[in-house]
Amino acid sequence: IVGTGIYTLTGVGAGLAGPGVILSFLIAGAVCACAALCYAELSTMIPASGSAYTYSYAAMGEPVAWFVGWSLILEYTLVCAAVAVGWSAHAHGLFKMIGFPDALLAGPHQGGLINMPAVFISMAVAGLLALGTRESATVNMVLVFVKIIALAVFVALCLPAFNIAHFTPFMPNGFQAHVPEGAAADAAKIGVMAAASLIFFAFYGFDAVSTAAEETKNPKRDLTIGIVGSMAVCTAIYMIVAAVSIGASRTEVFSKSEAPLVFILESLNHGKIAQLVALAAVIALPTVILAFMYGQSRIFFVMARDG
Repeated sequence: IVGTGIYTLTGVGAGLAGPGVILSFLIAGAVCACAALCYAELSTMIPASGSAYTYSYAAMGEPVAWFVGWSLILEYTLVCAAVAVGWSAHAHGLFKMIGFPDALLAGPHQGGLINMPAVFISMAVAGLLALGTRESATVNMVLVFVKIIALAVFVALCLPAFNIAHFTPFMPNGFQAHVPEGAAADAAKIGVMAAASLIFFAFYGFDAVSTAAEETKNPKRDLTIGIVGSMAVCTAIYMIVAAVSIGASRTEVFSKSEAPLVFILESLNHGKIAQLVALAAVIALPTVILAFMYGQSRIFFVMARDG
């Protein structure tokens, strides 16, 4: 769950809601928690791989489950592809330094021939998953630990610069999602709820936990802890990072940056640490691919087993 969302969406959300983005994280987390509780309940009742496909099969039969299963496969495919391309953009400089030509660093829609870094990271993650669940879970745990440490360092360095005055006004754009006055009717909406609808993306991934039901030692206990516990912890992490970001820099300043956490650290004269946090963001992306590709393999497995 702790992917690139926390590294980028904090700034985007702050631009829409101001300091009220903290509420946006809380609201998005609460909405996801409702779905997470449903997944936790169903996964303990039906401790089999397949997530929503398996639950649909048990509750509504094969036709509905068939559509749900293929929708999940499409969803996980698109997520893995999009994140792989995002990772490629972050690692562009490294591959350029190795000697890769521009034609092999971007797809046809970006003027290139094929995005080889995206292919490389996808195949690397697939190879890791092929080694086994335990091995891939261990690597994932290490990478997630690196991400959490990076966020902890960010919080520790920004706390001395914390200024409570940055939280006033708390909701400059209001609570409800609305189009700014004088803007076109199809302009992007602002407000706490507008930010919450966008931040929802940062919590995505908890459903992939339920695909591991058959590999879990004690699914009735462990899946509930894994799904609900991860949502609670991630919501707390997001709100703490957002609060510290606002305390260290005004929202109208850091919201303009595509990498707000890195920008804030650089503005506090922590340039080298900022680069390490940026590196942690690059590390974060493959773990997202790993989680969703793992989930997709379980959907394939269960659908194939059902014929």
